[in-house]
Amino acid sequence: MRRAGLMAALALAGCEGTAQTGAAGYGGVETRLLDGDLVNFHVRMETPESREQVADYARCAAAQYALIRGYGFARHVRTQIEQDGRVWTGDAVYTISPALPDGLRTIDAEVAVADCARNGIPTV
Repeated sequence: MRRAGLMAALALAGCEGTAQTGAAGYGGVETRLLDGDLVNFHVRMETPESREQVADYARCAAAQYALIRGYGFARHVRTQIEQDGRVWTGDAVYTISPALPDGLRTIDAEVAVADCARNGIPTV
């Protein structure tokens, strides 16, 4: 990893509890480590195209977070989405792990982050 990339990853690794502003429409991500490998992501968007877009934003944040922490996988636990006028918020919980976890809603973090980049969805 290039030095600049390493520095950025290290800076992001300590961003729990802070908001990260993304591209237009993407209002930021707050992360909170709940317990060991259980992580809560709060995302905010203005006028998304659908509820799925909000959930995708949270998934992208979870995938990048797993990579920053040195893990290769995440598993979706739950996502709650609310709308208040033009602002939509997502409250998602994921587990992160070094090995493929059990369950049907697993994410290969490297593949997911690359997919997010291709689709223009910011990560943490």
